[in-house]
Amino acid sequence: MTLHADAVSTLSRFPGQDALKEAYLGFLAAREDACQRSCEPGHITASALVLDATAEHALLTLHPRVGRWLQLGGHCEPGDATLADAALREATEESGMRGLRIEPAPVHLDVHPITCSLGKPTRHFDVRFLVRAPVGAQPVRSAESVDLQWWPLDSLPDNVDDLHPLIESALARLR
Repeated sequence: MTLHADAVSTLSRFPGQDALKEAYLGFLAAREDACQRSCEPGHITASALVLDATAEHALLTLHPRVGRWLQLGGHCEPGDATLADAALREATEESGMRGLRIEPAPVHLDVHPITCSLGKPTRHFDVRFLVRAPVGAQPVRSAESVDLQWWPLDSLPDNVDDLHPLIESALARLR
């Protein structure tokens, strides 16, 4: 199965956010290259809300290009077999932590405009997954981040309003 086929299959089974899910599926139907960062109109990305073992803290990265605290994640790569693989790879690369565990089904979808590595305005069709860190896991900042830290879920940075629906969906999945 190709990454494109996995994206269609994964999103077809996604419960909720029906209008947005249908927009993703329509985009995938129209673009065979929808999972490739070279797709200029936009592309599917995979991200991970990394929670600690107690599910009381989220690991956020201060993104150098965006200048805000965000969940980990990014572009799909040719070696990614599934969207979950892409999200887990990104979380592992950006956190420096081993032993992360991913929930195989996404918890949230979000489309946002961005000027990414293409250097042109585009859209990220972000498929967001829940990832759990092992007990005592300590992140190591990579070159892809200005800063990387655990934030208590009840005391997040001021400019993360758009993360609240993702966090709520992830916590609902845990219940």
